[in-house]
Amino acid sequence: MSSNKKYWKSVEELENSSIVEALRNNEFVEEIPTDEFLGNAEALSTSGTSRRDFLKYVGFSTAAVTLAACEGPVRKSIPYVLQPEQIIPGVADYYATTVFDGFDFANLLVKTREGRPIKIENNTIAGAKFAANARIHASILGLYDSGRLKEPKVDGKNSSWSAVDLRIKSSLADAKAKGGQVVLLTNTLASPSTEKLIAEFIAKNPNAKHVVYDAVSSSEALDAFEAVYGQRALVDYDFSKASLIVSVGADFLGDWQGGGYDSGYAKGRIPQNGQMSRHFQFESNMTLSGAAADKRVPMTTAAQKQALVQIYNIIAGASVPVALEGNAKAEVVKAAQQLKAAGSKGVLVSGIEDKNAQLLVLAINQILASEAFSTAGARQIRKGSNAVVSQLIKDLNAGSVHTLIMSGVNPVYTLADSEAFVSGLKKVKTSVAFALKEDETASVVTIAAPAPHYLEAWGDVEITSGTYSLTQPTIRPIFNTKQFQDVLLSLNGTAGTFYDYLKVNSAAYTAGSSWNKVLHDGVAVVGFAALSGGAIDAASAANAVAKSKSAGEYELVLYTKTGLGDGQHANNPWLQEFPDPITRVSWDNYVTVSNADAKKIGLSNEIVANGGLNGSYATITTADGVKLENVPVIVQPGQAVGTIGLAVGYGRKASLKEEMQVGLNAYALYKGFNGVQSVSIVKAAGEHEFACVQGQKTLMGRGDIIKETTLKIFNTEDAEHWNEKPMVSLDHQEVEATTVDLWESFDRTTGHHFNLSIDLNACTGCGACVIACHAENNVPVVGKAEVRRSRDMHWLRIDRYYSSESTFEGDNERKEGIAGLSSSLSTFNEMEKPGDNPQVAFQPVMCQHCNHAPCETVCPVAATSHGRQGQNHMAYNRCVGTRYCANNCPYKVRRFNWFLYNKNSEFDYHMNDDLGRMVLNPDVNVRSRGVMEKCSFCIQSTQAVILQAKREGRVVAKDEFNNACACSAACSSGAMVFGDVNDKESEVAKLAESERAYHLLEHVGTKPNVFYHVKVRNT
Repeated sequence: MSSNKKYWKSVEELENSSIVEALRNNEFVEEIPTDEFLGNAEALSTSGTSRRDFLKYVGFSTAAVTLAACEGPVRKSIPYVLQPEQIIPGVADYYATTVFDGFDFANLLVKTREGRPIKIENNTIAGAKFAANARIHASILGLYDSGRLKEPKVDGKNSSWSAVDLRIKSSLADAKAKGGQVVLLTNTLASPSTEKLIAEFIAKNPNAKHVVYDAVSSSEALDAFEAVYGQRALVDYDFSKASLIVSVGADFLGDWQGGGYDSGYAKGRIPQNGQMSRHFQFESNMTLSGAAADKRVPMTTAAQKQALVQIYNIIAGASVPVALEGNAKAEVVKAAQQLKAAGSKGVLVSGIEDKNAQLLVLAINQILASEAFSTAGARQIRKGSNAVVSQLIKDLNAGSVHTLIMSGVNPVYTLADSEAFVSGLKKVKTSVAFALKEDETASVVTIAAPAPHYLEAWGDVEITSGTYSLTQPTIRPIFNTKQFQDVLLSLNGTAGTFYDYLKVNSAAYTAGSSWNKVLHDGVAVVGFAALSGGAIDAASAANAVAKSKSAGEYELVLYTKTGLGDGQHANNPWLQEFPDPITRVSWDNYVTVSNADAKKIGLSNEIVANGGLNGSYATITTADGVKLENVPVIVQPGQAVGTIGLAVGYGRKASLKEEMQVGLNAYALYKGFNGVQSVSIVKAAGEHEFACVQGQKTLMGRGDIIKETTLKIFNTEDAEHWNEKPMVSLDHQEVEATTVDLWESFDRTTGHHFNLSIDLNACTGCGACVIACHAENNVPVVGKAEVRRSRDMHWLRIDRYYSSESTFEGDNERKEGIAGLSSSLSTFNEMEKPGDNPQVAFQPVMCQHCNHAPCETVCPVAATSHGRQGQNHMAYNRCVGTRYCANNCPYKVRRFNWFLYNKNSEFDYHMNDDLGRMVLNPDVNVRSRGVMEKCSFCIQSTQAVILQAKREGRVVAKDEFNNACACSAACSSGAMVFGDVNDKESEVAKLAESERAYHLLEHVGTKPNVFYHVKVRNT
């Protein structure tokens, strides 16, 4: 059978807690307090309760929603006096651009309406290999952030750019006269033109130098690569060429080396011709990569170093002593032997922050001659040096820095020793910070210079060697901003703007392509030869790594969350409300602790009556006495015993709305740019309230949600065995559930009929689809308190399931071996314990657009009905908010507007101010209070594709619909494919015929238009 294991979404569910059963039977957990005013007839007549109040308390019934609809948003249109020739009202324009903010990067198309950028999409032209992650999809909201720095400030007072220019030039002249040091402190730029401009600045100012600082350092890997290949860069791995992947502490499906590896990885994970790649993961925190692995082994960082040496011993035939014992050693040896057997089809990656460990990784891949490991097209997205940044702090405190000009960095927030930086900053004569907001650093410098958003700016980017991309503005600057590069041009005495400079210099990087072509395409591929490496003293590196000791009682492993990353987007409500793929918690960072350590320390989590998750607080103290108090705790299955995890990027205050000032600043523990610290942890008083969606919107205890099998069974058994069809009883005969109907079906073969395919093997849980759906469909943000009440408005959720590593058959054998009552009690108790190292599966769930939809049959006003093209429609004007449809939906995908989230001071997010509402898609209604909403298969976009084809007098092109649905267009791994199943040549039609295809809760008979593919594990 396919689903041979018990799946559980939370520890409470696994343990059959009574609270979970209560929540299953009580979907709308907040009671309506009618007793407060409907206690008796006298109270009702004398209470002064108005008709409107009565209707409000009755639960948004027909009349109540009719009244609430009167409070819907009002739109005012201002016509063009002279309409721009290139803008056609109602028609979207797309501009190719590239983003690199020092942490995230991607090749993009930006959708604009009437001159407003409203959505980020992926550039799929040849050569544009990097897709947008969740943060980049959400970054468009930062353009319309009302908290942006709007004009220059000098000495804390509003000023002008001419005054800024004069002040900086005066300071540079003074520094040159006095022999003072001038420092340009920037993030990694990856911009050939900007780096050339900086070189010209340094040539004119010999007392100046350029320091590159990355908030999350990759310095050790850079040092190793530079030592071997002579270039400060990182390897760009191609996982599609690997049949065996071994990762030692590298979350390559997350933010390791900038991410962007999921597309290549997914290509090898979908079983084809009986083959798929195999993936071993050795790590401490449960990561996206660990969740996707076929074999995940939790271990401390100290043990990971020993594992790396053991792998080197087997691959290179060396005999360096290692300190690994028991099961961990056996798993490492097994992985290493398979890696050696795979040869050039194997690859090893590691996130260990140690130069010698990274040298070992390079040496092992060289020995393997790994095809996935290539030095051609090395990544240029990290250049920072820990040693150089540390020296800068010393120079600042020594008073030797006269002028400091910063761009794209926020060291007052991100440096662990930020106090030392601030004290040094006070000794600087002139300090300048180019920043989007008056952040922690911009608020303490001499000059705060407002920088444009990347969608307002010109630039060029070399993400990998051999590729050249342009960044172009998609809107005029909203505020009085100026690019760092334009100021540098002025300081250099160079005439013209950065656009002029860029256009002149681009010819040197485009390999003959014209400026207009590169600007149109967004990217040019110029080619790059592989770097020839020098000799690696791998034996010395292995001996040094083998001598590494354990960090102490507990290892703190710092990481970046999928939502907030390094913290640049802390004021973005889409990302704050985005549930973490692993813990399913939003609006927080927290310390993750293993179940064993939690019991030892006395830490716990509990789901309470309203469906919210509560947890203990803890105090973390580093070996050198730095303390972080009252850190919320999540007990995380799969966390390595002896380790705890904590995300950076939270705890910001400066220039953030109060609602976004959440979490604690973990950068304070990032001592010496080392993500692993020796710490102690103790329980603190109090209980934290999380906004966690994991225990909410259950599928009412029904099974067959996730179907999975092993590659061996997939290759040797018929599909009926691993993708079993559900059976029901009809006239006392067992028949396939899909053959039984309560309704008469109509002919669906005429015209378009939309289906969405979701491959569970390719889905990594990255969440890009969730944010893209937010942007396309004007999904409101409701805030932490409402999420906790199970009122989040996400049209698309990504369920995360845990399962035991043992098969159901293995459980059966264990049960059959029980002898006697005492053995029975102990065995069953053991089998029901939460797994210390569970397997993980992600499953995106949205409206299934059922052809036989339960919601449609119970709506008293026909607000929800079925369309000829397979979409389940919602007529918002008809909806009266009975919520019958939500009660009758087996998939729990409908969302109810408990409040008016637009222009409501109680929900102070982007919909509450005029600037923030500029991001709204004019093709999609902004829903009012009392209205039910849910996924529409982006009907506005599918119709736009049809109309475009009709206007051009042609049929819709093959797979043209795939980019019409926001989720499938955003999915970089190819897990989601949308299209017309009536077009038999379309990819979705072919996927629908796959033996792995199945529908969610098929036995219910809803006949969904969303189908999934059985997950196959290469165990």
